[in-house]
Amino acid sequence: MEANLADIARNASQVLLNPATLVAAFVAWVALLTGTVARVAESVEHYGLNRAGGSGRYLNKGSMNMTSNHDGADAGGPATEGETTMRAIVQDKYGSTNVLELQEVARPEIGEDDVLIRVRAAGVDPGVWHLITGLPYLVRLAGYGIRAPKTRVRGSDVAGTVEAVGPSVTRFQPGDEVFGTCDGAFAEYASAREERLALKPATLTFEQAAAVATSGFTALQGLRDRGEVQAGQKVLVIGASGGVGTSAVQIARAFGAEVTGVCSTRNVDLVRSIGADHVIDYTRDDFADGAQSYDVILDTAGNRPLSLLRRALTRRGTLVIVGAEGGGRWIGAVGRTFKALLLSPFVGQSLRAFISKETGDDLDALKQLVEAGQLAPVIDRTYALNEAPEAIAYIAEGHARGKVVVTV
Repeated sequence: MEANLADIARNASQVLLNPATLVAAFVAWVALLTGTVARVAESVEHYGLNRAGGSGRYLNKGSMNMTSNHDGADAGGPATEGETTMRAIVQDKYGSTNVLELQEVARPEIGEDDVLIRVRAAGVDPGVWHLITGLPYLVRLAGYGIRAPKTRVRGSDVAGTVEAVGPSVTRFQPGDEVFGTCDGAFAEYASAREERLALKPATLTFEQAAAVATSGFTALQGLRDRGEVQAGQKVLVIGASGGVGTSAVQIARAFGAEVTGVCSTRNVDLVRSIGADHVIDYTRDDFADGAQSYDVILDTAGNRPLSLLRRALTRRGTLVIVGAEGGGRWIGAVGRTFKALLLSPFVGQSLRAFISKETGDDLDALKQLVEAGQLAPVIDRTYALNEAPEAIAYIAEGHARGKVVVTV
């Protein structure tokens, strides 16, 4: 039987007095807040990224054997400036989008197990805004750079053509059309680990393919791994018209769930068109009014009270919190997620939060969903490379319908 309020209060007070538990919960929150810290830190070490020169190592055609898309350039002649440089959106300090500049910089070098991509399109996600502003300050403390960003070129979601491969790469060759995640997608060229890429589905344009990975990882792992969604369950997706939300509605449907999407009036038709069984316009109706309860709630909006979300869950339901926005300049919107982590052990419902991981297996899973016609990227707007600051500012407003993509 679910603990009563007195038991919850007594148990919670014991938890609050336990420093080890508090530290563990705080560390979990930092991980949730920074999202991709581990991957970025790994990339910094792997590529030698630094503020002064962008990538610490650059393409040096004489430094290692590689397969390139330009046979003539590899035949022994000196590389021209155009073959070693590229245009990229560069950031040398924290601030608003006005700190971003289009510059000519050196192309990234690739290691033995890396792929050099000629970027055709790059997806934009809300996390980019936090890396540009350096807010909340925990982002900086977590490894992105205290006074200035350690990496100069932003962007992760990518789609393009393989330009060159390291000698240990076996899955790709120059000319292949690929998609996935990389380091520094807002540029003409980007480097990526082999396992972070897959062949682009033939049914997708480069723009569509660039909109798949990051939001798809979050939706897939949130529903499958944290929500443990089963066929026949009732799933509520809050923020159903956003990048993660549009992917989540479709993936939950692919799992056989009965899906309800929550969105604003202008997005009702969009959410219904991607397969939601029911759509709730939050400006008119309250999804927690008791008329319906849900086995799994995926909350991508990040600002509703925990008590409200719990009212919409079944007694043994699962709440999955994806990200959090707002809050102060130091720790951001820590309150709701921290409260969920502390409360979950003492109630019948599971209150969970998580950070998505970039895995080759899940990229292949997303590709299979696309090829099966069960996942179609929703693109709101596209911008040219020199308009990337405007694209990021638009995402930061929080009103994008689906994904925003930068074309290169």
